[in-house]
Amino acid sequence: MNNNTPCYVHESSYVDEGAEIGEGTKIWHFCHILNGAKIGKNCTLGQNVNIGSRAVIGNGVKIQNNVSVYDDVIIEDDVFCGPSCVFTNVINPRAFVERKNEYKKTIVKKGASIGANATIVCGITIGEYALVGAGSVVTRDVPPFTVVYGNPARVHGRVNENGDKT
Repeated sequence: MNNNTPCYVHESSYVDEGAEIGEGTKIWHFCHILNGAKIGKNCTLGQNVNIGSRAVIGNGVKIQNNVSVYDDVIIEDDVFCGPSCVFTNVINPRAFVERKNEYKKTIVKKGASIGANATIVCGITIGEYALVGAGSVVTRDVPPFTVVYGNPARVHGRVNENGDKT
C-alpha cells in the first residue's frame, strides 16, 4: 500500500504491500485488500470485504458488507454493490482442476447498482446506471439504464441516472 495516501483503514483489516488505494477511501472492519488491487478515490468498503489482486475499483464506489471482488472484476466509478452480493470468475469450477488461466472478465459500468445477495456470473457486463434487483442471478449482459431482477435476471423496465423508473 502507498502509505502516503490519506485513506482510512480499520486496524482489523489487512492491506497487502503493493495494493493501490485512492485518497479519501475508507476500509472498515475485517477487510483484506490483496497485493496489486487497485481502489480509487472516495470509496467505502464495508465490513468483511475482500478485493482480489487483479480487481480494479473506480472512484466513489460503495461496496457493502460481505462482498468479495475477485480477480478480473472491474468496477467503474460510482457503483453500488449491496450487502453479500457475489461475483464469480470461473464458469465451471472444480476443486481439483486449476482454472486460474480461464478467469472471465466481469465489468460493472459507471453508476450501476447491484442489490443485496445478487449473484453476478462471470464474463458479463452490467451497463451504465443499470439496477440489479436484490437476490437476482445475472447470467448475461445487462443493458444500460435498465432494471433487471429474478433468476435468471431479466429486464423489467428502465431507470434514469438517479435510479428512478422511467
